[in-house]
Amino acid sequence: MRASEVRALFAVASRPEVVSLAGGMPNLADLPLADIAELTAKVIATEGMTALQYGSGQGRPQLREQIVEVMKLEGIDAHPDDVVVTTGSQQALDLVTRLFIDPGDVIVAEAPSYVGALSVFRSYEAEVEHVRLDADGLVPEELDETLTRLAAEGKRVKFLYTIPNFHNPAGVTLSLERRHQVIEICKRHHVVIVEDNPYGLLGFDREPMPAMRSFEDEGVIYLGSFSKTFAPGYRVGWAVAPHAVREKLVLAQESAILSPSHASQMSIEAYLTNHDWKKQIKDFQVMYKSRRDAMISALSEYLPDAEWNVPDGGFYVWVKLPPGLDSKTMLPRAVTGRVAYTPGTAFFYDGTGADHMRLSFCYPDEVTIREGIRRLSAVVSAERESVEIFGTTPQLDDVTDTDIPGPDIA
Repeated sequence: MRASEVRALFAVASRPEVVSLAGGMPNLADLPLADIAELTAKVIATEGMTALQYGSGQGRPQLREQIVEVMKLEGIDAHPDDVVVTTGSQQALDLVTRLFIDPGDVIVAEAPSYVGALSVFRSYEAEVEHVRLDADGLVPEELDETLTRLAAEGKRVKFLYTIPNFHNPAGVTLSLERRHQVIEICKRHHVVIVEDNPYGLLGFDREPMPAMRSFEDEGVIYLGSFSKTFAPGYRVGWAVAPHAVREKLVLAQESAILSPSHASQMSIEAYLTNHDWKKQIKDFQVMYKSRRDAMISALSEYLPDAEWNVPDGGFYVWVKLPPGLDSKTMLPRAVTGRVAYTPGTAFFYDGTGADHMRLSFCYPDEVTIREGIRRLSAVVSAERESVEIFGTTPQLDDVTDTDIPGPDIA
């Protein structure tokens, strides 16, 4: 186990003078905080003996019923008994990996892939094989070739890990045609699909795509979360799995934490029951789209020689730097210049991807995003000059909090 680039950034990115385009923290300012406070207070006042007590390892029945209703927006027809409530979808991913992986087993994942997933896979000593993404998501032909090659090499592929909607970090969405192709390929190779879908309801210009789980019950384990569509502080996610896997997930959950938080579950139950959560998601969509537009506009003005995608949902823009630049070695200069991003190397199991960076538009407002990109362009210009003259840049380990200018320095 080792620290990720994302975690290493937190100490500096949290300083008020640093514009952080690094972390995927949702914007909570648009939530009805006063209403949420009142609902939570009522839960404690009227049902505190239950809310503050241990609960079921599978999660509360009422919340599981509500989760089923949420998933219907993406075409999933599940039963509440299929659902296991977890401490965020990150724990669900950890439990699935714990159940499936023995050291040396293989997980196939997109290239790039979510840094938190790669950390989990590494902690259970799995090998990760990457399969390329393009503008329409995971490339089915390359998935088929990879699975065929690994079988010929005698390697055990336990599951495909995929983020089909508004991918983290690449921002792309798996097309409807490819969803069917990927399912067919994995069925033919007897490989389970782990569908991680925290962003699926946060599209900007269209209705949600059907989840892969909506097409295939037995071969897909679906992971969901309230962290992006409500609030991450409650740490409530879930897994939907075939019966045999679900039973083992409950046992693994009880072994890990006994039970997910009753207070968090009941607070979310109250929110879903008493608040127009669908309208809230619509409000988030409008807000995040505006921030996306601000970032794309600023990139076009300040970094026209870089390349990037234009995501139609989610939180992230995946940027390819001009030739010759390394996002990881440039990071010290960036934090000194009071802007933070996540280097592309965080999203590849083998540490490649230095020519890319992930920029997050979810947390800062439009004005701050624009200022962050302006600062980033100055960093890129200075880095290019340094590389052209000296051929080297300072190392990340050499930079500390004291190297970052305070707010009184222009």
